[in-house]
Amino acid sequence: METEEAQQVDGSQRQHFEWWHHSHPTFAGITGFFAGMLFVTALPGAFAGLLRLLFDHETSEQLFPFVLLALALPIAMLIKRKTRRFAQFMFVGMVVTALVVLGVASLVLYFMVDA
Repeated sequence: METEEAQQVDGSQRQHFEWWHHSHPTFAGITGFFAGMLFVTALPGAFAGLLRLLFDHETSEQLFPFVLLALALPIAMLIKRKTRRFAQFMFVGMVVTALVVLGVASLVLYFMVDA
């Protein structure tokens, strides 16, 4: 009787997470793209905030370029076969986000100077 209850609990846990399709072809693409977006936008800001909390202004400015060491994570994920697809879409998300931010910033600057 106990094994039957354990199987029912195990089956209900599987049904509970059926919406989370890890093997679905678009899962890695969507999660990688949005992880890349967060990587470009939130990581430098969080790093700068943490440095500002821990150090004075001059030291924080000197240590900020070390945020580029975080690029080792997606590069390392490109090497391993299991995470390669995720890392490729993560790079796409990073590049697209950077292009959008730079494009919007340049347009805003152009219109501010032109006006």
